[in-house]
Amino acid sequence: MVDNFLERDVKLAIIIDVNEELGLKAIESMSTKYGSDKVVFLKCDVSTNLDETFNIVISKYKFVDILVNNAGISNEKTLKSVIDINLISLMEWSVKFYDYMRQDRGGHGGTIINVASVYGLEITPFAPIYHASKSGVIGFTKSLGHGYNFKKSGVRVVALCPGFTYTQMTANTVLRDDDMLEDFMKLAKSSEWQQVDAVGKGVIEIVEKAESGTIWIVQGSRSAVMVKK
Repeated sequence: MVDNFLERDVKLAIIIDVNEELGLKAIESMSTKYGSDKVVFLKCDVSTNLDETFNIVISKYKFVDILVNNAGISNEKTLKSVIDINLISLMEWSVKFYDYMRQDRGGHGGTIINVASVYGLEITPFAPIYHASKSGVIGFTKSLGHGYNFKKSGVRVVALCPGFTYTQMTANTVLRDDDMLEDFMKLAKSSEWQQVDAVGKGVIEIVEKAESGTIWIVQGSRSAVMVKK
């Protein structure tokens, strides 16, 4: 996602992640490609460090035009962690930045993109907790991004629902019952997969054309498609 934004010459991209080692590697690579003044990294656990990180970002950079809530885990054996990271933290970050961005309270407006999943729209028997977290993201996005709120605030809120994507998370999915794994893998193998860059391109498409409160699918490396209400 950041790479695609930088290719379009955004002023600055801030990567926030709990994994400092990989974050710094990403910064090194992108700084070489785009310049050291174009991207920064802040170590942060989204479930515990919101206020601290928000204050750093706002005090140093003042304005944020686009917030992408992309943190997520998939582990059916850690119910509270999945809900905390995938849903509660996403809502907390959205509301915090929404209130700061909103034009009716002195802000400059902006865009919030919440990363959900096709599993927020489709149901399988394998991941009820993950399904619940991503369904919650979609409901939250539709409500906060409703035209009524957008007209008042000038803050657009939309959701991106990726299909199966080759990531560390999908490679390490943990199910509630271990004997489900074989059947889940059959489903996964029969599904359309895509590389992460397809999601990065989808984010750009959404920024360019999505209306507030809408939900978009990026699946099988195809262009982003809006989910009809």
